Amino acid sequence: MYDVLIIGCGITGAAAAFELSKYKLKTGILERENDVSLGTTKANSAILHAGYDPEPGSLMARLNVRGVELAKELCQRLDVPYSPCGSLVLAFSEEERPTLEELYRRGTENGVPGLALLSGDEARALEPNLSESVAAALHAPSAAICSPWEYCLALAETAVKNGAELHLNTAATGLDRAGEGWTVHTSQGDFETRYIINAAGVDAGAVHAMAGTPSFTIFPTRGQYYLLDKSEGARVGRVIFQCPSAAGKGVLTAPTVHGNLIVGPDSERVEENGTSTTGDGLRFVRETARKSVPSINFRESIRNFAGVRASSDRGDFIIEMDQPHFLDLAGICSPGLSAAPAIGEYAVELLARDGFALEKKDEFICERHRTRFKELSPEERAALAEREPAYGRVICRCETVTEGEILEALAGPIPPCSVDGVKRRVNAGMGRCQGGFCGPRVVDILARELHKSPGEIVQDQAGSWLLDRQTKGGSADV
Repeated sequence: MYDVLIIGCGITGAAAAFELSKYKLKTGILERENDVSLGTTKANSAILHAGYDPEPGSLMARLNVRGVELAKELCQRLDVPYSPCGSLVLAFSEEERPTLEELYRRGTENGVPGLALLSGDEARALEPNLSESVAAALHAPSAAICSPWEYCLALAETAVKNGAELHLNTAATGLDRAGEGWTVHTSQGDFETRYIINAAGVDAGAVHAMAGTPSFTIFPTRGQYYLLDKSEGARVGRVIFQCPSAAGKGVLTAPTVHGNLIVGPDSERVEENGTSTTGDGLRFVRETARKSVPSINFRESIRNFAGVRASSDRGDFIIEMDQPHFLDLAGICSPGLSAAPAIGEYAVELLARDGFALEKKDEFICERHRTRFKELSPEERAALAEREPAYGRVICRCETVTEGEILEALAGPIPPCSVDGVKRRVNAGMGRCQGGFCGPRVVDILARELHKSPGEIVQDQAGSWLLDRQTKGGSADV
């Protein structure tokens, strides 16, 4: 029997697992997909928000500011790409200036450090490519950017290294009370647990409904993005927002930790968890972003994508127990990525309040490192390739990713089983050609190392095969 079973391994579930793995507990994680981070976590703005937007006194406000504070150290210790670039919120008229003043007030009350109201000229001094129509701005130097899927993976890997058990391809299908605990029915059999943590993202309402009628409703909300080539990566050096509205924080323009430029999202409620993009949505993103930064060259787009976030009818994070031994971590929309480690802390606090006995482990592994060949000096590269020849074979030309780095990921605590799983771990296929060159070579490496035929290798989720699977031998037909 598990002490705690977490349903869902996006950034919220991974953060809860990370925090629980500090204690002498049997912790399990159920993830219906073949990898972690495959929901909202892999398709978002990658922003660690400063914390001026949430209403003071809300869970969003408290956990956002605490989460960003924790993220700085966690990303350093767990080797997650992170940049404390800061952010600007723009006002384009005197009518919008009161919005900036309100955000400044909220941020000050929430404890956000270093906030400053700037004139349009002061904002352009920081970001020369801003529009001449910018009249004022709010500067938040504590905002940051990171690699969200690597952040999630790092937290989940650390939890696994500290004893948590991750069950991939394991979808929760039903829940029954079992004494003081629960039986969780899944696609891979039944699991017994004392406590359940519901971290199922846009499906959190459906998971709760297996235990009892939920007191909240989740509204999947789609946001569409442009990812631009590194040639546009220096267009701005900070996260550039426009004044927020009822639809959210609006269309932003931001650098990424990998040197690209990300632009988006729009905001549209969708009936299902669909991540298709639309011409109208992308047109809206382009036109709105150019209001902030007119010179963006959208011809340098290398990918469009959409993510779906778990908006709710509460207007705040839903972190509560309204069923015995059942903790909801639901409605975790923006700033969920920012708040994630603090949500994990708060989840443990609520378990303790419920009478759950917690005893810290004598030892807790909180370090992680991965080789990034492109960041090494020429001397370091030569020495590494001499010692381990696989690091001398470049697989992804755009991002200078070597076979050694892919093999390192495959030997990790949560190895990839798909082409995109490799991409999320080492960046192969993330560059200008989007895997056009390295994709087939990644397939070959996965097939060889996983002892499968190329026809069994998937692009991402289960069923996304790349080749004709009728060939069962060592090769497959396109």
